[in-house]
Amino acid sequence: MKHKEYFLLFLVLVLSDQFTKQIFMASFELGQSVAINPYLSWTYLHNTGAAFSILSDGGWIGKIFLLGVSILVSLWVIWWAQKTPAIFKQKLFGQFFLLSGAVGNLIDRALYGYVIDFIDLHVNSFYWPVFNLADSFIFIGVALIIFERKSSAQ
Repeated sequence: MKHKEYFLLFLVLVLSDQFTKQIFMASFELGQSVAINPYLSWTYLHNTGAAFSILSDGGWIGKIFLLGVSILVSLWVIWWAQKTPAIFKQKLFGQFFLLSGAVGNLIDRALYGYVIDFIDLHVNSFYWPVFNLADSFIFIGVALIIFERKSSAQ
């Protein structure tokens, strides 16, 4: 298996995601919110859908579909990363951040049937949908990959 050093990053990220989710499950009641500052609250929620709660009303068929998509995306990212040459370090970091986020949320879906969210960002009356570390890893991974492609094309 290529890129073994990146799997350590993957392990650290997935464990940090799962650890933070366990803290909120053990310390908060579902729906409980605690303001940290004017822009951040900890709000413990269950998301039965995908990003922005898409497909949240899909019942057990939706849950199985989202679980299947999570598995396929994770396998595809592993395959893609194995095909990526070692010289593309930023792209590999992006791929493994993306994989870490996908697997972190996959674990939730497999264990609970929903994803645990707790980061609640807001400015005045604008509230971003509540998310978790895995979602952040997905965002960071995609950003790293996009940036790598632009810098490689120049």
